[in-house]
Amino acid sequence: MATTSGRTVIVGHDGSPTAGLALAWALDYAARCGARVRVIRSWSLSTAPRPASMTRGYVPPLEDFEEAVLQALRADVDATVAEQAADVEVACEAVRAAAANALIEASREADLVVVGARGLGGFKGLALGSVSEQCVRHAGCPVVVVRDEHSADIDRLRESDDLIGE
Repeated sequence: MATTSGRTVIVGHDGSPTAGLALAWALDYAARCGARVRVIRSWSLSTAPRPASMTRGYVPPLEDFEEAVLQALRADVDATVAEQAADVEVACEAVRAAAANALIEASREADLVVVGARGLGGFKGLALGSVSEQCVRHAGCPVVVVRDEHSADIDRLRESDDLIGE
């Protein structure tokens, strides 16, 4: 599973379908160029899953929340990684920070950042979500924004002569 190129691809993964597409794209790219993949999920206390150690009246340490985030991330990516990344070194990381900040910081030591066009939050009608837009504007390396098939269908409709009012 070791890579020889020293290249690193960062993938932002929030559990959304487009994040899954971004992961699949990044794994394919990494396999072709011998890069390793770092899958990053950002979190805060309000977005982290409840740790198993959390009981009524007891708030566990931050490490327990981080572990719960990592477990959720691994559950979201394991099948894709197992199916598609036999020769790719993949590491999952939970970063307590805003998503855009976590990815931009990680981009400073990466060769490529891969994100989905839109994640779980925001407005579905936008071409880019706020995290992908911030990464495109501020990352320290190139950024690939992976769009879902629905986005491509909307673009084809916009370009066709079949739209009402055209």
